[in-house]
Amino acid sequence: MKTILSVLFSALLFASISVAEPTVKLETTAGDIVIELDRQAAPVTVDNFLAYVDSGFYNGTIFHRVIPNFMVQGGGFTTDFGEKETLAPIVNEASSGLPNLIGSVAMARTSNPDSATAQFFINVADNAFLNYQVESNPGYAVFGRVVEGLQSVVEVSERPTGPGGPFRSDVPAAPVIILNASVVSAE
Repeated sequence: MKTILSVLFSALLFASISVAEPTVKLETTAGDIVIELDRQAAPVTVDNFLAYVDSGFYNGTIFHRVIPNFMVQGGGFTTDFGEKETLAPIVNEASSGLPNLIGSVAMARTSNPDSATAQFFINVADNAFLNYQVESNPGYAVFGRVVEGLQSVVEVSERPTGPGGPFRSDVPAAPVIILNASVVSAE
């Protein structure tokens, strides 16, 4: 009986311990942004993002597309608008149910739902139209949320923009650079 109680107590204790999700810190010229990732809902996307973080890929990239009351996008271009070479595209995990709410972080992609590589965006508004609807409207995969620095992100989205590099509009007039991306806590 003592052994059974001990096993039950250990199982209960283990079940009550929550597994922390990985957290990434983006040190930018506009302030630090801390993102808590959600591996349970978007395991492929989180592993992909962490591979880029761990390799130093995001260091020296810019937020190249910022739109007030919508989002800020980065993770693919250097300060001189050189497009960085990426890993293979990943499957779209937007059907996981994580919504594109203010502060959520999602993968950018082309019109092909399974084309996301390194670029990501941070929602500065609730953007329900970006959520998975049906297979023919696959949405954009949310894989984390900003837990520190959201005000900095919102301020970046409100900066003056114009043309830059290959883009006709929405490029911040003063570059916003990711100086360093690092994992600050792991599971």
